[in-house]
Amino acid sequence: MRDEEFLKKRLDSIWELLFSDIEKKNRVVVRFKGKWRNKFGHIKRLKNGDSEIVVNNYFKNEKIPEYIIDTTLAHELVHYMHGFNSPHPRMYKHPHKGGIVNKELKKRGFGNMLALEKKWIRNEWRNIVKEEFKPRKQKIRIFRWF
Repeated sequence: MRDEEFLKKRLDSIWELLFSDIEKKNRVVVRFKGKWRNKFGHIKRLKNGDSEIVVNNYFKNEKIPEYIIDTTLAHELVHYMHGFNSPHPRMYKHPHKGGIVNKELKKRGFGNMLALEKKWIRNEWRNIVKEEFKPRKQKIRIFRWF
């Protein structure tokens, strides 16, 4: 299983190799949190001024390819550089309008990983979600009102 240290190392590597032109203007923390069917991660600003990048808790599982985690982290770094939940000036009104995130990711060498991610989502993610979100067997209660 992957842990927060794994995430921190991945984020630091991606930042150093592919986002070195982006100044780190505040502390950026990264962690696993939540179990979502329809999102891989998000970035938010904490009350203390730090930026927090959160990655879906399901990604701790080794079944999830590392390129999915890397693409998720890079996606959130693009939001950071565009001024969403970071001290950078906001560059756009909406965080995804016109495909700005994917355009930036492609510019930074993530084009192939985006294609792999799209294929993986279509072929694998749904099965993982179905497995994780199996309905729990519930005890049937019979109430008698007489």
